[in-house]
Amino acid sequence: MSTNSLRFTFSDLIMGYVTGFDPERDTVSLRTSDGRVFEASIRPNAWAQILRNLGEPYQDVTSSMRDMLTPGRLVFAYGAFMPQAEGTRFDLENLVFLGRGTDEARFEDRTWWVEQISQLADYYLHAEFDDGPPDWSQYRTALTADGLLVDEDTHRQECDTISRLIYGFASAYLLTGEDRYLDACESGTRYLRENFRATDSASGATYWYYAIDRSRDAEGNATGDTRKILASQNGDDYNTVPAYEQIYALAGPTQTLRITGDREIVADIEATVALFDRYFLDPERGGYFSHVDPVRFDPHSPDLGVDRARKNWNSIGDHAPAYLINSVLATGNKRLVDMLATTADTIVEHFGDYENSPFVNERFHEDWSMDQSRTWQQNRAVVGHNLKIAWNLMRVHSLVPKQEYVAFAERIAALMPATGGDQQRGGWYDLIERVKGEDEPFFAFGVHDRKAFWQQEQGILAYLLLAGILDKPEYRKLARESCAFYNAWFLDHDSGGVYFNVLANGIPYLMGTERFKGSHSMAGYHSFELCYLAATYSNLLLTGQSLDLHFKPYADQLPDRVLTVAPDLLPPGRARIGRVWVDDVPHEDFDAEAMTIRLPQDSSARPTVRVTLLPTSATGSYDVDLNQEGGVSTLVLAGVVDTRALDELSELLNQLVDSGTTKIELDLYAADSLSPEVLRAIAFAAQKLPQNAEFTARGGSPRVTEQLEAADLELEIQ
Repeated sequence: MSTNSLRFTFSDLIMGYVTGFDPERDTVSLRTSDGRVFEASIRPNAWAQILRNLGEPYQDVTSSMRDMLTPGRLVFAYGAFMPQAEGTRFDLENLVFLGRGTDEARFEDRTWWVEQISQLADYYLHAEFDDGPPDWSQYRTALTADGLLVDEDTHRQECDTISRLIYGFASAYLLTGEDRYLDACESGTRYLRENFRATDSASGATYWYYAIDRSRDAEGNATGDTRKILASQNGDDYNTVPAYEQIYALAGPTQTLRITGDREIVADIEATVALFDRYFLDPERGGYFSHVDPVRFDPHSPDLGVDRARKNWNSIGDHAPAYLINSVLATGNKRLVDMLATTADTIVEHFGDYENSPFVNERFHEDWSMDQSRTWQQNRAVVGHNLKIAWNLMRVHSLVPKQEYVAFAERIAALMPATGGDQQRGGWYDLIERVKGEDEPFFAFGVHDRKAFWQQEQGILAYLLLAGILDKPEYRKLARESCAFYNAWFLDHDSGGVYFNVLANGIPYLMGTERFKGSHSMAGYHSFELCYLAATYSNLLLTGQSLDLHFKPYADQLPDRVLTVAPDLLPPGRARIGRVWVDDVPHEDFDAEAMTIRLPQDSSARPTVRVTLLPTSATGSYDVDLNQEGGVSTLVLAGVVDTRALDELSELLNQLVDSGTTKIELDLYAADSLSPEVLRAIAFAAQKLPQNAEFTARGGSPRVTEQLEAADLELEIQ
């Protein structure tokens, strides 16, 4: 890099691919995402680490970092730009590697996102409920960076932040099966219903209060003194009822519905959709108004001021991710399917403005003319909303296939890296001017160059899903870069949780309310949603790995006792059920392709259901698991079990040997093939077992049986 006019030093970050290492000069060359090459001089005291997940210890690789600078490896290099007589030198101080192998990215491990969501859920259980049973009367919206209550005489409970945290706990249960998360999401759903839900007597529709203020005693505990707040008190929406707040009141309960099948939640969804149809819907021109007044529920009320007769991204696009997709998955309700397709059609028809800007337009008047004068947004783009549109159009496309959705999503995907992304440091910016100034090479920042956690989520999920469906290497590359930036710089390894904002160079921004882990703009939603869906897309669509999900339904409330376990709207035929357990007993009554399970009549009223989903990719998928119960150790192998499974299999085999078990069963019912390496790993473990150990195999296709016999394993095949 040559910048002769630079006359000051500054520290900064480079995300780049190693193109070469010169041991004599002790320099490394890095190519950024957009193809520029930087040469970095490694300082004598430079240090290096491996990317780590929440809850993991620091992993130092300083002693081997030069050996790890192999061509093609994606790394983060932090250092200082030093002006020289000619040009600028970059002095490298710190390296972050994504894994130990050249092409390894630890966030692509099968359980990375599962472990992260568990850490997040435990953080909020501790912060909100001090690790005790969830008492939602003690919940507070505002939390410091360390998860402490903001010191106020009254603490506010916002409906949406409760709902979003419920979503987080529900998602954590789906991925882990931990009962403490289920207790939290179910009790939270009841608390919302009992304290925030109201009924419009004229129509029977449901609406939700914005907040409850609870007084606190001298010890900081909530008292019985409360005040309900109907109209929003958020600055942008003050004294109105915004559509997006009614939308997100359903987010947590709907994700809980996926687990439980609770018909009361279904009724709440239907009654809230009735609210949207009666008061927010524009039946003549289409779309949903963004605000209604709190008395008449009238979108044309003059009391709304700048929000009168307006439509925006949130009032139209947020229905899909917040509750519609999960409602459709849980119920199959055709009315909701039609609503989902209609919102997608509306976005494609009205949001594009590509003759004027590479960004969508997000705010509109009643007649769909552009509203580019509203308060802070003016003619500016929220980068995350563009990415969110691409992501959700691809989700809807899997249910209601339309090439218009794919074309619109791909247009966004092609434009965003150079306009809304940071191709030197990684990550996605926040607010960008939609139009360049004259002779300006870049789109100016609307306010700052910081990067928000929720906008990183949109970028990750958009490109993961685009890559998984369309199989284009440029999308896979952008998905990996987006995952890398988020996992390297947003995880708070000291206090737990994730940061709201980081500076452009990845350093946490801890000023004002942006230092909080709980606020009107931050609760247990986007970071949890990221874990849940990144695990889904990565495992099932990209890396060929299994995904375990957990449910605990009210069996009699499910139509025909059929539970739908599809984790998201996925392309047809790309994933299937591999194995099912009902109350810890293997269960065979399921439709693998439809991803539905018929629960037995003699099961408990609320059976626990664990399901292993397998991708149906061309390269095959695998799953390995060890269950130890009643003195029997069952090693389950499913799918195409080859060298990809060796590390995970070896760990389980070591557990089996260390347990001293003498009765081992090899469950091969869902196995398609076993590689020679896998068979030898089993043989090597078997030689360490006690000589009197019983080792049997159950199930297995003719091909698998032939492979077992060829390896001459001394086990009985049943």
